[in-house]
Amino acid sequence: MAEGAGSLGELEESFRRFAIHGDTKATGHDMTGKNFAKLCKDCKVIDGKNVTGTDVDIVFTKVKAKAARVITFEEFRLALKELAKKRFKELGEDEALEAVNALIAGKEPTLVGITKSAKAGAVDRLTDASKFTGSHKERFDETGKGRGKAGRENMVEHTGFVAAYKGKGTYDQKVKGSK
Repeated sequence: MAEGAGSLGELEESFRRFAIHGDTKATGHDMTGKNFAKLCKDCKVIDGKNVTGTDVDIVFTKVKAKAARVITFEEFRLALKELAKKRFKELGEDEALEAVNALIAGKEPTLVGITKSAKAGAVDRLTDASKFTGSHKERFDETGKGRGKAGRENMVEHTGFVAAYKGKGTYDQKVKGSK
């Protein structure tokens, strides 16, 4: 009896996890048809032969209250009883229900198809500051770190040389070195 109570707790926990999946306002006390279909698909209740997505939708509509859009945990258990008969035809009613409960107990929604950041060749090339040329190159130092305002604006240096003069600071060496 304790094992049945434990699996019922796991079943209820799975119900709660799927009920709140994808809905920030969900309380976990009732489940939408979309989340019920996701539960059936993720937990392999839908097998494509005996139980299809259409069967799941029909059972959901059958067990919910007439005007309601959601099912409670008790209605969820009735729906599982209906689906168990279809999914495990060769087993008795109780064994089929146990098998379906075992498929669902302790499971949580899978996150399939979550978008990851793409690392395409063009993205790497366009964000690599070492490959920049012209005026854009001046905005970054040798390590690729941005220079901030100094990289965006021409800062006036009062040295007497024109901007970007490569031989700056060599005058004294040339004059003193030639004597």
